[in-house]
Amino acid sequence: MGGFSSSDGCLQDLEAGPSKDNNDLNTNLDPDADTSDPFDIDQTKNATPQTLKRWRQAALVLNASRRFRYTLDLRKQEEKEQRKRMIRAHAQVIRAALLFKLAGEKEIGTPVTLPGAAGDFAVGLEQLASMTRDHKLSALQQYGGVKGLSDLLKTNLETGIYGDEVDLLNRKTAFGSNTYPRKKGRSFWRFLWEAWQDLTLIILIVAASVSLGLGIKTEGLKEGWYDGGSIFLAVLLVIVVTATSDYRQSLQFQNLNEEKRNIQLEVLRGGRTVKVSIYDVVVGDVVPLKIGDQVPADGVLVSGHSLAIDESSMTGESKIVHKDKKEPFLMSGCKVADGVGTMLVTGVGINTEWGLLMASISEDTGEETPLQVRLNGVATFIGIVGLSVAVSVLVVLLARYFTGHTEDPDGTKQFIKGRTNFDDAFNDVVKIFTIAVTIVVVAVPEGLPLAVTLTLAYSMRKMMADKALVRRLSACETMGSATTICSDKTGTLTLNEMTVVEAFVGKKKINPPSDSSQLPASVVSLLNEGVAQNSTGNVFVPKDGGNIEISGSPTEKAILSWAVKLGMKFDIIRSDSKILHVFPFNSEKKRGGVALQGADSEVRIHWKGAAEIVLTSCSGYIDSNGCLQSINEDKEFFKAAIDEMAVNSLRCVALAYRLCEKEKVPTDEEGFNGWILPEDNLILLAIVGIKDPCRPGVKDAVKICMDAGVKVRMVTGDNIQTAKAIALECGILSSAEDATEPTIIEGRVFRELSDKEREQIAKKITVMGRSSPSDKLLLVQALRKGGDVVAVTGDGTNDAPALHEADIGLSMGIQGTEVAKESSDIIILDDNFASVVKVVRWGRSVYANIQKFIQFQLTVNVAALVINVVAAISSGDVPLNSVQLLWVNLIMDTLGALALATEPPTDNLMHRSPVGRREPLITNIMWRNLLLQASYQVTVLLVLNFAGLTILHLKDDRDREHAYDVKNTLIFNAFVMCQIFNEFNARKPEEINCFKGVTKNYLFMGIIGFTFVLQIIIIEFLGKFTTTVRLNWKLWLVSLGIGIISWPLAIVGKLIPVPKTPVSGYFTKAFRRCRTDRNA
Repeated sequence: MGGFSSSDGCLQDLEAGPSKDNNDLNTNLDPDADTSDPFDIDQTKNATPQTLKRWRQAALVLNASRRFRYTLDLRKQEEKEQRKRMIRAHAQVIRAALLFKLAGEKEIGTPVTLPGAAGDFAVGLEQLASMTRDHKLSALQQYGGVKGLSDLLKTNLETGIYGDEVDLLNRKTAFGSNTYPRKKGRSFWRFLWEAWQDLTLIILIVAASVSLGLGIKTEGLKEGWYDGGSIFLAVLLVIVVTATSDYRQSLQFQNLNEEKRNIQLEVLRGGRTVKVSIYDVVVGDVVPLKIGDQVPADGVLVSGHSLAIDESSMTGESKIVHKDKKEPFLMSGCKVADGVGTMLVTGVGINTEWGLLMASISEDTGEETPLQVRLNGVATFIGIVGLSVAVSVLVVLLARYFTGHTEDPDGTKQFIKGRTNFDDAFNDVVKIFTIAVTIVVVAVPEGLPLAVTLTLAYSMRKMMADKALVRRLSACETMGSATTICSDKTGTLTLNEMTVVEAFVGKKKINPPSDSSQLPASVVSLLNEGVAQNSTGNVFVPKDGGNIEISGSPTEKAILSWAVKLGMKFDIIRSDSKILHVFPFNSEKKRGGVALQGADSEVRIHWKGAAEIVLTSCSGYIDSNGCLQSINEDKEFFKAAIDEMAVNSLRCVALAYRLCEKEKVPTDEEGFNGWILPEDNLILLAIVGIKDPCRPGVKDAVKICMDAGVKVRMVTGDNIQTAKAIALECGILSSAEDATEPTIIEGRVFRELSDKEREQIAKKITVMGRSSPSDKLLLVQALRKGGDVVAVTGDGTNDAPALHEADIGLSMGIQGTEVAKESSDIIILDDNFASVVKVVRWGRSVYANIQKFIQFQLTVNVAALVINVVAAISSGDVPLNSVQLLWVNLIMDTLGALALATEPPTDNLMHRSPVGRREPLITNIMWRNLLLQASYQVTVLLVLNFAGLTILHLKDDRDREHAYDVKNTLIFNAFVMCQIFNEFNARKPEEINCFKGVTKNYLFMGIIGFTFVLQIIIIEFLGKFTTTVRLNWKLWLVSLGIGIISWPLAIVGKLIPVPKTPVSGYFTKAFRRCRTDRNA
């Protein structure tokens, strides 16, 4: 099955995966992979519904609601999509009905304002909603356009709303808040209802009911209810513990979903740019928009340049819509595909179609992960074995019973043909049937796939503390297999705290760079104009003379700060000239431009971008005296200056401008929309070098990755010399001698290679400079074709294809756009590479924890099955009854998963190579540990079963029934003690010292303590229910001794070497050979 299929693997340390010789990483192109196995799924990130259906149909499932609880509900997913389509088609009708319902239930946080009523404002909620919903341009014009509407909403389009508490409260009261009522999650009672619907538990309940009825009938109420009642109580305990565990997981997922939805964005309030939660946006807010942003509410466009909106999330059609004065309406939930703009918010929350859509559908937290699928394969295989064993036991016990070979402890036959009455016979048959069903309960590990969810949920919660927000569950475990990380430079490997430290104006190096006295006034004026107008940042000067506040991207902030020190008056410059057209900064072209018309009616075009790229478009430069010079003879000087700055790890940005003839400037809006700004014959104004220091600790983080067999590659849009200098500083390049092609390569060179050449060279690349997002995508594709499991970091909208294509997409929480975040699997909240390394650690921990749980569970499975089967066949009785097996099942399934799935990661995890995605789940080390412990338990307990009366000196006991009860109680107690002590062994399957760090894992110690105390209570006080008797202190010591021996036994076992080829490899090889011979 899926859990056992594998190509040739290597000796694997369970803590950290296989050894360095990891040939199993060609996961996508393994020619021997058995594609006929429905449980053999490499990754579920882009798996088709047919693939997901296939493995579900192949799974032997006795409790679908439990087994598939956290997997994707395909039927519900289709219903959800149909509901979305229906809502889009009938939004107005549904909205009216929902508003009416919510008003009745008073579920909206603020009262719904009736049409016409507007509180302190001159326009009403329904009027605004109607205008935006129906895109009524005529209604907007009636209000006096955007300017008139802003006056009605008491908004200043330049400075935003006032934004104090009173103002915000008034706006929320009049127009509602930007929230919507969400469908409540499933209650605890719903989880209880689902937990008891396990087919095996239902059969046990029915059997318990029959046993209860017969017991009361034959022995009276006082004594007759124990047999059936004890099974009832055991089943109830299993149901309650299962439901509680699942309910806690669902609450965790709800909290994580809330984190994902809580987008932070910038708004203008009181003249300054402030960051607020999307839930705090109010009607009247002025919101700046740039590429990759999500439109936070319904609104109208105030101003924009080349603004294009992707409305597919609302319309269902993948269509980019260009927004201008003729098409000014913006819908909540859409994404900015291109350009920049500013919007005025006119509708929030339930008064938008997006809010209506979100209120009408519940978010499904279900999701496939490859481990879940493989574990369902393992569970199916074990389930078939367990079911076969249970049926065999049932047949043998019934045959022995009806042939008169089953005897009571005193030697009397239980069934004598013609003498035993029907009620007694029926009661005995029910007991036999109950034992067989309980064997199935123990044998079928329904908790196995759920253990993945437990460990993933735990990891997700802990990863939040490590500054990583998981958007896709499967990314947690896939990170454990990552063989390479393609990382951005800026903000990930560096601090993203930029300052201008060098500046060249003409051929003169300005020292210090912000000393304007070294420059002519005309040059300073042009520089200030270019910086102020060709920027998406903002400068706020408080009226009370406080510190100047500068907002924007780190690069923008650095250049704006430099210009402020040169004497730039941001607001005055912005008002002195009029922006005609904007070419937003483009990561493909590495530059952005703006066309301005000054007070003198002269049209100037300012460009800003990567220094060497802007330099190629320049024909002249202004020297330090303010005179225009030809650049032809001095180009080499500027190139050398750029290289020198780059070698010193500086980001080089050039500022240039040119004049534009008036006749070439469009006169209407349509002309501007199609106008391509001239970018030739530019005049160079300045080249600045921006310092962005390496993050502290990043060198150590890179070294940890290298030691763990994960290659770190830097992919950056910066100058190749800057990239090389930072790579050396971070330890990505070990020495300057390594910095030769193809180890260090330009994106342009890589792009021009053929597919085959790219695949060959991709493995060798360590640094890629001057790369575009499409180069990053090509690199990811080439690495994945070569068998690598690729993690990629990205923050821009154009990074979305690479993030989607990668095995694990990691977006940046601070600098990342909403489009990048939605395409990613994990959001790195602090943009720090060290946090990426922590994610790798957690990914490996998930895999290791699951394997620990499998080893522990299969040991119990094998031991319990063998003991009961051998005893049943040989003596017609079983030493472990139904109630006892249910208690063992609880220890094994839910409590065991909880204890072992929540082990924190250890340093040992990062000292081995990544886990191959086709590595067998049950490794040779696990087989060794499992078989050793199971053999010991089976041997000791069978000896006690067959020779226990002699060993315990109970053979001469006059009360034969009591003697048998003492023997069976000791077997049960010793068996549970073996599991408790073996749980410690399972923590460290490879290491000799299994106690390392155990005292720090409070949950593990708590579960061990809880299990031990409950076992004492069961033996000493609940004998009537479990058919046990009290044990004296000597027998308690014997039980503990039998359990404790598993510790030295485990130490001896770990010294036994295991073969490198996985056990499953021998079977799969033989199977493939047979299949090949048959096909030949």
